[in-house]
Amino acid sequence: MFRVGSNAACMACRNLVSTNMGVRFRVPLQKLHPLSRAIHHRYSGNANIQRPPHRTAARYFTSMSRLPMRPPKPPPGSGGRGHQQQRNFWVARLAARLLRLRYILLGSAVGGGYTAKKTYDEWKDMLPDFSEYNWVIPDFVWELSEQIDLDKLAKALPEMEEIAKLLPDFDKIGENFTFLKSLLSSETSGDPPLKATDSSAAATQDGSDKQYKKSSDKEKIDQLQEELLRTQLKYQRMLERLEKENKELRKVVLQKDDKGIHQRKVKKSLIDLYSEVLDILSDYDANYNTQDHLPRVVVVGDQSAGKTSVLEMIAQARIFPRGSGEMMTRSPVKVTLSEGPHHVAMFKDSGREFDLTKEEDLAALRHEIELRMRKSVKQGQTVSCETISLSVKGPGIQRMVLVDLPGVISTVTAGMASDTKETIFSISKAYMQNPNAIILCIQDGSVDAERSIVTDLVSQMDPQGKRTIFVLTKVDLAEKNLASPNRIQQIVEGKLFPMKALGYFAVVTGKGSSGESIDSIKDYEEDFFQNSRLLRDGMLKAHQVTTKNLSLAVSDCFWKMVRESVEQQADVFKASRFNLETEWKNNYPRLRELDRNELFEKAKNEILDEVISLSQVTPQHWEAILQKKLWERVSTHVIENIYLPAAQTMDSGTFNTTVDIKLKQWTDKQLPHKALEIAWETLQEEFARFMAEYKGKDQDDIFDKLKEAVKDESIKRHKWNERAMDSLRVIQHNALEDRSITDKPQWDAAIQFMEETLQSRLKDTESVIRDMVGPGWRQRWMNWVNRTPDQHVRNETKNELDRLLKLHDEHTAYLANDEVTTVRKNLEGRGVEVDPVLIKDTWHQLYRRHFLQKALSHCNLCRRGFYYYQRHFVDSELECNDVVLFWRIQRMLVITANTLRQQLTNTEVRRLEKNVKEVLDDFGEDMEKKTHLITGRRVQLAEDLKKVREIQEKLEAFIEALHKEK
Repeated sequence: MFRVGSNAACMACRNLVSTNMGVRFRVPLQKLHPLSRAIHHRYSGNANIQRPPHRTAARYFTSMSRLPMRPPKPPPGSGGRGHQQQRNFWVARLAARLLRLRYILLGSAVGGGYTAKKTYDEWKDMLPDFSEYNWVIPDFVWELSEQIDLDKLAKALPEMEEIAKLLPDFDKIGENFTFLKSLLSSETSGDPPLKATDSSAAATQDGSDKQYKKSSDKEKIDQLQEELLRTQLKYQRMLERLEKENKELRKVVLQKDDKGIHQRKVKKSLIDLYSEVLDILSDYDANYNTQDHLPRVVVVGDQSAGKTSVLEMIAQARIFPRGSGEMMTRSPVKVTLSEGPHHVAMFKDSGREFDLTKEEDLAALRHEIELRMRKSVKQGQTVSCETISLSVKGPGIQRMVLVDLPGVISTVTAGMASDTKETIFSISKAYMQNPNAIILCIQDGSVDAERSIVTDLVSQMDPQGKRTIFVLTKVDLAEKNLASPNRIQQIVEGKLFPMKALGYFAVVTGKGSSGESIDSIKDYEEDFFQNSRLLRDGMLKAHQVTTKNLSLAVSDCFWKMVRESVEQQADVFKASRFNLETEWKNNYPRLRELDRNELFEKAKNEILDEVISLSQVTPQHWEAILQKKLWERVSTHVIENIYLPAAQTMDSGTFNTTVDIKLKQWTDKQLPHKALEIAWETLQEEFARFMAEYKGKDQDDIFDKLKEAVKDESIKRHKWNERAMDSLRVIQHNALEDRSITDKPQWDAAIQFMEETLQSRLKDTESVIRDMVGPGWRQRWMNWVNRTPDQHVRNETKNELDRLLKLHDEHTAYLANDEVTTVRKNLEGRGVEVDPVLIKDTWHQLYRRHFLQKALSHCNLCRRGFYYYQRHFVDSELECNDVVLFWRIQRMLVITANTLRQQLTNTEVRRLEKNVKEVLDDFGEDMEKKTHLITGRRVQLAEDLKKVREIQEKLEAFIEALHKEK
């Protein structure tokens, strides 16, 4: 721009000088530069012309005062001396102008070079920076190009002469087509009728000539077809050889990953992204009428029609289990095919790679697929709708996603479930009803077409045949067995079945041997079609045969369907996501969108916190609870079986002996078991108490079912340490053997413990007596109630026995027979008939009350008996052996509670915490268990939201990669 403006300004200046300084040459005003015209008008006195806004021109306007101006022409009459001097120096002026010309040339050269350099720099700056894309072509590619011998590669390519030999003789073909054209034209136009005057010999000769011509024409047509077929086969072999060489070269390139390919983050392939979307959709419980309409290739066919063999030929490996006539495919198998440097297979949920070039890995893969199929089938069923996801990679494999379904059967045989046929039909329809699914219909060519079931099923799901590809298998057996090969032609032309299809293919999947390799099957298929009369006679076209052409056609159809429908499906999931998010905001505005796994993790942390809280319980709390519960459990045994039998002997020596014997028996058999049971119950109750307290602290009630199940399962798995029982027995025995009360506080504590126990038993006894005799006179008067006849008899018996106790205050615990008879006769005298058993039963309760009252009064007297006990005054009137017994029991309770507390805090709480963790881990791995324990609309809505978002993100990533590939 600078250069152009300068030239315009210079031209303007030159024009100005030309127009105003009286130079000899004149330029017409119309031919002047616009800038020059503006200057001319300005100096001519035209004020209407505005100054041009160009900065460059303005700069030259301001610098015009510094231009060298030529002197004006002298006026006439000045003598002309100056003019004569100018004539004398014209030679000098010419020389000066010539010298000025070299500067102009030198300046033009310098300016042109500078302008060219500046233009080159501007163009260079406009180009993008390709340094960021150096990783696209790593260094090893250049090294690989240096390693490739180009001369050797050039020699390996076919020469032009060989290619020319492969081409057909176009001159000969032209002659043959000319001949055919003349022949057809002669047949259509018809020969003129023979004259009646021709002789019969001439007519016979003419007929024989025509017959000879027809036979020779037929031979030429056969020769032409054979030559065309040979040419096609030659081209096919050449293409296969070039593809094989290309595959090997690509494999070498992909394996050269030492210098940059795997050093960066490996991006997933396009087909892998699409397969991930399908895997997520297979686990998605569709709601809001959001159905999975993404394309995939659905392989259906009759049982043993060769579905699996066709799929193996496309995958280029024998990867599926096989059997002779029995059902092998028991569940859908989704196979994702993609290209890679190594021929490997891998399951979706496993990290193991199976090398498909090794026979032992192939056998292991087939065994694993069979195990997964049998595992997916529930008990009592034959087939399963659970999908097994498998990916296969290898050089030259066409990218697509296929689903191999169980073969359609017509009859349920022995060993199958009764609903097997209907289940297979429902599974097949579920996959085929997808409007974007490509149906690969497999038909056995070796059996009668009328026996096929799958064709009717496919025609129902796709009546127009817009997404169906028909494949006829075992064509070699069909050609051998069928009397009329035209039947095969009718099948592949779609004229025999009412089913319509996009394309028809005929393939050969081997000789029927399970040990055949993929390469041998390919060679056998190529040899068969090369020598088959089906191709030679034109019944089949070259593009309709071989699994190679089939896989190419299926892959093209698959990707076409994907490009046409994937964006529409992405919009559907976007709308579904909006609906789910709206429902969540309206129903749960303050809650996070936690799915089932996240909720389980949250509940897991809460449960572990509750278990840890057990270790924070103070020892005093443990011991108080254990001591209280232990005494509640054993108090009845101590009072009824130890204290009362011993105390009722009324003898100090007998009391101590009886107590020691009974305590020893109790310690050896019952006491340790009871103590451990109480400790275990206490641990459970404390665990439940902490969970209940935690629940009150704004805990989510959605976890209640899970926590209850975890608690029950943990307690069920917990095993108490049995070795603790032996040590506990020894400790309890030693505690009960000790009779030495060392200080007064212990004595007072034992008396208090004895009083509380006896008072509690006395209250229970008085309650029993009240129930026996009925309400007293005050209750009868105030509450308007009466005694029952049995209560009246009991009351009379009680009154009679009370008089007996008043007379004999030191009476023994049992009534004598004569005493029973006396009481009975006394009651009969008052008109009360009573049974002896009732008398003894009433006496037992009355004597028990009488004895407990005396024991309490004796306990009060023993408060001052510690002095006699400490001095060992055996003959004193105050004997407090019952206080010592209760001290021994109390001390045993304290020591037992302390021992159990130590075992709980040091061992059992930790073991329970470990059990809880194990149960939580087991529940976390069992999805069915989590689904059962964590339920509700909130959980299901969060699950759907997570799935829909994940599907949408995967679809968007796939669509972006798809557009980049375009």
